[in-house]
Amino acid sequence: MALTEKQKMITGEMYQAWDEELVADRQKAKKLCFALNQTCPTDKDARQALINELLAKETDAWIESPFNCDYGYNLKVGKGFYANHGCTILDCAPINIGDNCLLAPGVVIATAGHPLDPVERASGEEFAKEITIGNDVWFGANVTVCPGVTIGDNVVVGAGSVVTKDLPANTVCVGSPAKPIRTLKIEDKKSALIES
Repeated sequence: MALTEKQKMITGEMYQAWDEELVADRQKAKKLCFALNQTCPTDKDARQALINELLAKETDAWIESPFNCDYGYNLKVGKGFYANHGCTILDCAPINIGDNCLLAPGVVIATAGHPLDPVERASGEEFAKEITIGNDVWFGANVTVCPGVTIGDNVVVGAGSVVTKDLPANTVCVGSPAKPIRTLKIEDKKSALIES
């Protein structure tokens, strides 16, 4: 049985983004993002209801406006998730984010990619690669996370960095491409981070 374009998208195969089902899903997410972005920042109940609908689950996640994503249902966040103003998440493939993760203003997390060949690209073919982010991760302002990467637990990514490859747990990473510059020693889950 042939896969639908949505199934191809989620499993990392080449797919047509202008498929009717995918267009309808994106329009639904854009309406919810628009509603969230137009809701008073102090109306916590209304905002939380919209966040829960967008992420397709009950959650304690908090998302500041403006916020934009492609689908919402492919964004899986753990407890204590916080996204500051101006974050954009292109969740064509699954994005799995652990507990207690913080996104500073302007963070971009993108699973989407396009073929290098211009004829293929013009045909509307796209691909998406899953992103996994561990627990207790903090992205500084304007960090960009590219398709297909895995970021370990307790990683801090410095402002303006571009994550193009996997980052190991318990590190501070900076640059373009982001690379570890420090290892962090974690005494226990309640203690502060200490440079080793």
